[in-house]
Amino acid sequence: MTTRRLSRPDCTDLEVAERREWLVTNGRGSYAMGTVAGTLTRRYHGLLIAAVEPPVARRLVLPSVQLEVYYRGENYALATNRWKSGLRVPEGWRFLASFAVVDGVPTWTYELGDAELEVAVAMEYGADRTAVALRVVRAVEALQFTARVLVSDRDHHGGALPDPDLFVTSVDGGGAAIGLPAAARTLHVAIPRAVFNPAHDRWLGFYAERESERGLDPYDDYLHVLDAGFALEPGARGGIVAGLEPGGADAPHIVDAARARGAELSAGEADPLRAQLAIAADAFVVVAAPGGSPRTTIVAGYPWFTDWGRDTMIALPGLLLANRRAGVAEAIVRGFAPFVDGGMLPNVFPDGGSAPEYNTVDAALWYVEAIRACAAVTHDAQFVHDLFPVLRAIVDGYTHGTRYGIGVDPADGLVRAGVAGVQLTWMDAKVGDHVITPRIGKPVEINALWFAALQTTAQFALDCGADPQPYQNAAARVRDAFARFWNGARGCCFDVIDGPGGDDPAIRPNQLFAVALAPELLGPERARAVVDVCLSELLTPVGLRTLAPGDPAYVGRYGGDRTARDGAYHQGTVWPWLIGPFVQAHLNVYDDPALARTFVAPLADALDGYGIGTLGEIFDGDAPHAPCGTIAQAWSVAEFIAALGLVG
Repeated sequence: MTTRRLSRPDCTDLEVAERREWLVTNGRGSYAMGTVAGTLTRRYHGLLIAAVEPPVARRLVLPSVQLEVYYRGENYALATNRWKSGLRVPEGWRFLASFAVVDGVPTWTYELGDAELEVAVAMEYGADRTAVALRVVRAVEALQFTARVLVSDRDHHGGALPDPDLFVTSVDGGGAAIGLPAAARTLHVAIPRAVFNPAHDRWLGFYAERESERGLDPYDDYLHVLDAGFALEPGARGGIVAGLEPGGADAPHIVDAARARGAELSAGEADPLRAQLAIAADAFVVVAAPGGSPRTTIVAGYPWFTDWGRDTMIALPGLLLANRRAGVAEAIVRGFAPFVDGGMLPNVFPDGGSAPEYNTVDAALWYVEAIRACAAVTHDAQFVHDLFPVLRAIVDGYTHGTRYGIGVDPADGLVRAGVAGVQLTWMDAKVGDHVITPRIGKPVEINALWFAALQTTAQFALDCGADPQPYQNAAARVRDAFARFWNGARGCCFDVIDGPGGDDPAIRPNQLFAVALAPELLGPERARAVVDVCLSELLTPVGLRTLAPGDPAYVGRYGGDRTARDGAYHQGTVWPWLIGPFVQAHLNVYDDPALARTFVAPLADALDGYGIGTLGEIFDGDAPHAPCGTIAQAWSVAEFIAALGLVG
């Protein structure tokens, strides 16, 4: 059993309990998410956020089921709500004895007088259905429950509650059906042996504090559509199932199945940390079904990211290959092959389900890395044969030139990229028409990736009986020209060369990729100097800063409205995913796993400090490095797993 646990002192400290968030997913891009305290502090919080066009077009269908328990003459309201008025009513967090994530399932224990009640939330894998399972652990008589069902059916990014008159509730036997305004969907609610009473009143002014911190509208209205009354005897199990499909298992069975899946994913991992990360990794792996044609992919992060080409390929080795799921990894790689166009891979599949966007210079190069990593694990000759034409198309696209000025400079064999107003590298923040880090020219990590891609394509050519010489020759030109990146004045690499303003001397982590992917590009002395500079200027306990603190453009805190946040995103903010390339680079030059382990170990503490049992997107550049951004990010989890694998 894999467990992450918060004890009573943390659960009954509202500041702590509201800052810790849980997440469950269903393998389709749908999710449920909330706080340990039970407050809805984000517009993304709820029990059912359904990806109606998996894994995109996500809608907040079921924000909350507000539970009340009547036991031995006392009423216990288990919900915790913050309101626009400033009131906090009810205060169910006060009854919490503990919170745990057990094999991936968030589980609360409440003390209600002399009774103890366990509440667990899980999603049915592959279905838009959420269970709230109840178990009366201890009591001297039956607990009487009232469940108030609140609905919304709005885009999960926010927006107004649809017209309440468009919601229609009907009761039939052991269940209820709520007709939703959007696309004639129906929310089905099932509770064994319950008495249902339709309701229809608007609950106004839920206050989402995290949205206020992000400079966004923090208020939401939800519609109360149903009350259900039922009882559970001492030792009994029961609960509520709500989903967009009728029927299915009851709440305890859905929770048991979710825990069994988590146990299976972590089986064979003796280290509890790696076992937990194996479960965390699974949350990002989804089956997309655009136009009814399914393909497996990776969601970049929860709650607001979809599947991104770059993030998918960076995350794939750590999420899947390191967890003995090479078959899934190969399926993802094959599924992306039809999207290669002009040598490029899509950067993002938009949440609205519109056409893929090809505004990235590195996604295709990371795709090559993912293909190489798969082949290295599976030794599948057919896979190599099938993917070699894809590699050749990518190399041809970059060699002859493609979108946004991406192409090989015939003068030195290096890749140049960029046009005004478009962000092409992973440092892609943009405010209005202003790109914060345009990086137009020849970025250092792009050319390290290009060198690696040429080497991989040459090897695949050999394996397929084709001529590797053109790729070997191109790689040799890159190796010879890479010395141009060296900044002797600072003893490390320029971040970008041949840009509109010349060479960029900013100390950023991108140079690490040259040492991690191909240390021969710099030679031993310079490679060691790069690692040392990044260690002293960029490394923190939770990852690497995106800019050295001494730089005039450095921003140490990530927060405020969107303009402020995007302005800080790559100007000092810490990204935990960078720990993977840092550790690989450090090992390449120092070959000291024990020392490298000291850089990785502190990240374990972050698994309980934001999203329980997972790793978030970013942290403040300044100490104490508060967590920010999404609570669960694919490449953060993946590169933590990869780094642990490197240090043993």
